Amino acid sequence: MNKVIFYHAGCPVCVSAEKDILKLIPENQVEVIHLGEDKTKIIDAEKKGVQSVPALVLSSGNVLHINFGASIEDLK
Repeated sequence: MNKVIFYHAGCPVCVSAEKDILKLIPENQVEVIHLGEDKTKIIDAEKKGVQSVPALVLSSGNVLHINFGASIEDLK
């Protein structure tokens, strides 16, 4: 199984979602990317369909936008 990718920006909504995701999915199956710390990954996130964070990109390519912390545009 390919890893899923969890994108976030470090806000309280994102941190809470990250904790919940890691309770549901084993940590070795999730790549966590903090877009607030690594802005070079924003383009990759956009190409995958991420419009806001927190978001989970499944191995199928489907994007699950979780709650609303910040738009990708706000992170640029």
